Amino acid sequence: MAEAADVVMTLQEVAAYLKIARSTAYKLAQERKIPGQKVGRHWRFHRATIDRWIAGLDPNADETGSR
Repeated sequence: MAEAADVVMTLQEVAAYLKIARSTAYKLAQERKIPGQKVGRHWRFHRATIDRWIAGLDPNADETGSR
């Protein structure tokens, strides 16, 4: 089973994963252009959701492609 660190990414980790500036990742998250959730004052991103978003698929769909 994957550890939580492998599944959920911080803003800094998602910026590195996407190879963009941290400020750009923050702006995209604030504008809801990248799928993520705010936990308190911090942003969190699911790696699988980001992968589906990159692929142009519905990031809200589950692993089978259904909602």
